[in-house]
Amino acid sequence: MMKFHKAGTTTINYATAIFAGLILFSWFFITDNSIKFGILIAYTLVYFVIIQFFRYPQRTVNQNENVILSPADGKICVIKETIENEYLKTKCLQVSIFMSPTNVHINWIPIPGLVTYMKHKDGEFYAAFKDKSAEENERTTTAVKIRDGREIVMCQVAGAMARRIINYVEVGDPVDQATELGFIRFGSRVDLYLPLDTKLNVKLYDKVKGSQTVIGTI
Repeated sequence: MMKFHKAGTTTINYATAIFAGLILFSWFFITDNSIKFGILIAYTLVYFVIIQFFRYPQRTVNQNENVILSPADGKICVIKETIENEYLKTKCLQVSIFMSPTNVHINWIPIPGLVTYMKHKDGEFYAAFKDKSAEENERTTTAVKIRDGREIVMCQVAGAMARRIINYVEVGDPVDQATELGFIRFGSRVDLYLPLDTKLNVKLYDKVKGSQTVIGTI
């Protein structure tokens, strides 16, 4: 049986109520069967897309403090050296994961540690696969200090369809790789800023699975 994430409770309830209303409206007020069934089939497809977006897969996490697990389901869209300007203010290895509306949109903590920074920034809603989305879109940035004292940064970036980033951790929280960082609704991306000496296990355009795929080794 498919389970659904708590982030989708309100949306799924509204979608179900609308679906029930459409069935009643069609039954009592539409006499043309082709129109009636056309409306119901169209909304059934929309309803399916909505509920599958909030699906909650049950995954076993093999925790390892020496590896960075993918924080999200999706496709690697950026790998490059860059300056992380918001918090670390230093050169890092950026690995970005684009999540399409068909992906699971839960975000996980990629490596055990302590949350040392978190900040939400309002912004635009450019397509999440575009480079400028990392700087100009609405986003939430989180830093985790790992066992050797270094910090890695994760940036949840809202996309063209996404309108809300949800977070479940706070500064000072101890976290591990089974911890849910949060949830982004309807299309988005996650940027990882890693130490330059991280040994990557992925390449551009690879598909990854949140809390399962090894992104790299510290």
